[in-house]
Amino acid sequence: MEDGGKRRRRGAVLAAALSGAMLISGIGLWATDSWPFKDRYCWGAWEQDSGPRFLGDYVLRDPGSERRATESGTPGSGGETATCTLTVTSSDSGSGSSSTTSPTGFQDRLTLSYGPVPEAPDERRDWIDRYFDGSASALPGGLDGLVGNDRAMLILPEACDVAGRPSAVTLWGESWGDGPKGRHAMPLTLASLPDISTMLLDAADVGMRKAGCAPEKPLRTSAPMVRLTEGGDRPGDPVCRIPGVTFPLDEDERYEQRVGVVGDRLQTCSLVRRKLGSPDEPAAQFVMAGSPRTAAVFAGLPEGAAHGLVRTACDGRDTVFYARIAPGLGDGGGEKDRRVFERFTEAVGRRVGCEPVKTTGGTERSEATEGSEATEATEGSEGEAR
Repeated sequence: MEDGGKRRRRGAVLAAALSGAMLISGIGLWATDSWPFKDRYCWGAWEQDSGPRFLGDYVLRDPGSERRATESGTPGSGGETATCTLTVTSSDSGSGSSSTTSPTGFQDRLTLSYGPVPEAPDERRDWIDRYFDGSASALPGGLDGLVGNDRAMLILPEACDVAGRPSAVTLWGESWGDGPKGRHAMPLTLASLPDISTMLLDAADVGMRKAGCAPEKPLRTSAPMVRLTEGGDRPGDPVCRIPGVTFPLDEDERYEQRVGVVGDRLQTCSLVRRKLGSPDEPAAQFVMAGSPRTAAVFAGLPEGAAHGLVRTACDGRDTVFYARIAPGLGDGGGEKDRRVFERFTEAVGRRVGCEPVKTTGGTERSEATEGSEATEATEGSEGEAR
């Protein structure tokens, strides 16, 4: 019989062997992203296989596909914008038996940003055009933000402002394919709208904690999200269903109208020019913003009808009217652009109960004048705007 010392030594060796096997097994699980080890991305805001499609195994279904995250900066560091890019790439030798088949592949890219809205006016307008796009639905539960298939935006509480500018968390998705005809843009759906909303709020909570401006309770909403009509339509007359808003659209160009949110505190509509294989090109953007945090996004931009931005009181609320018309569609801020902008403010202003809007020269347009001019604009829009 073995004495007690030998049995204890044999037990220790066995325990060490088992511990080593478990450690090796754990390393293998971690290397293959298997349970219980999951990758975390973007300052720890998101976890692999946590629900959203872009974080799951479905996007890695093609041979040779992989997902990588790259961080640039940390939220709250010096008031600069921090970004995290999550990229899914795949390369495929193509299908079929022909040896001359060109390689094909794709790259799906999701960029998360945390920081103040851009300071330079042109950059700010580009930001507004991107995230107030008519394809996006409003976040429910009183949150100031929008969510679409390939983009999302949340304006953060005032405590997170930087140099007088609101901070925001944004998501922006892009998809590019490589094939025999070269690189081309493709449509991308990151996840369902509720899942994208969750990703946005999770990123906001992590970002605000790191920046030191997080509220006591995390930003959450349990209210259902109202999805807008899928896709866009050919522009109608009037554009965006706003009386008097018309443009001379080239029949050879493919324009798409995206009628977005139509509410008392927010209205959005976009007109984009589409070209197969290229990203959509903004042609015209219209926004009415009546909540304090959303209206703050437009603070500091040049105001007046010539600049496509005016402020007024609507049902007791400070409300912003914004429009941006691309030079190829309008006349670069000239008389035609001002006329379209004034028709937009008049039509939407009547709908939400606004006071007379001040336009260029400090003149005010009374409700009676608005009504008569809107009628004339509707009847004579063909001759005037075109």
